[in-house]
Order: sequence, then structure tokens, then C-alpha cells
Amino acid sequence: MNKKLKTNKVTPLQTRLIRFRDAPYYLGMDKDLFNEMVRPYLIQIPIGKRGIAFDRLDLDTWADHYKSRNGRPAAIHLRGEEAWDEEECQDSTNVTVSGTLIKSYKANDFAKVVTQIISQKRKGT
Repeated sequence: MNKKLKTNKVTPLQTRLIRFRDAPYYLGMDKDLFNEMVRPYLIQIPIGKRGIAFDRLDLDTWADHYKSRNGRPAAIHLRGEEAWDEEECQDSTNVTVSGTLIKSYKANDFAKVVTQIISQKRKGT
């Protein structure tokens, strides 16, 4: 009865709980940076007497939030396309009056003011 066994190709199982020792690696950082930036925002799950784990979904959520606040596409655009996050700056919404600068200053005016300030003697204290 020599039968060949069928072997299934098994994809690696991605665990839901990630131990503390592996969590920084999962996010691509060292342990100190993880403790400073990430750990305060996560729920710790005790495993056994001394083990600590974090939910992979919480780690993913933290990474998505961090990416949305700090991430940016590559600076080089080979085809001259705009970056996906480049937008025109919005005008300030709290400005009630618009106007035009009446008096324009020139470089000579600025240099005169600087010279006057420097040439003034300091008063004794």
C-alpha cells in the first residue's frame, strides 16, 4: 500500500497577536523607538505570566495613522506628474478683510533702519 501523499502548499499564517519582542520589527523600528512612539497608544495583552502581546490590527491602525500624518510620496517625478498629495494652499478662513499693502519698503530703507539701531549707544543699566 504505497500511496503518495498529497501535499498542500500552505501559506504562512499571520498571527493576530504579536509578541512584544516582534512588534518593533513588524513596524520596522527598534525597541526604543517603539516604546516611545507606539506602545503608549496600544492595548497590551498579557500572555502567560510574563509575556506581552499586541493586536496586529492595532499595530496596522497605528501605522496607517502615522503614514497619513507623516507619509509623503517620493520627491522625484519622472514624468512631470504632480504628487498625489500636492494641493493648492487654502486661504485662511479667519481673515475678514482683504487689502493691499500701501507702503512698500525697499532694501535701502531696511539698511538705514539697521544702521540706526546698530549705531545707537546702549544705555547703562
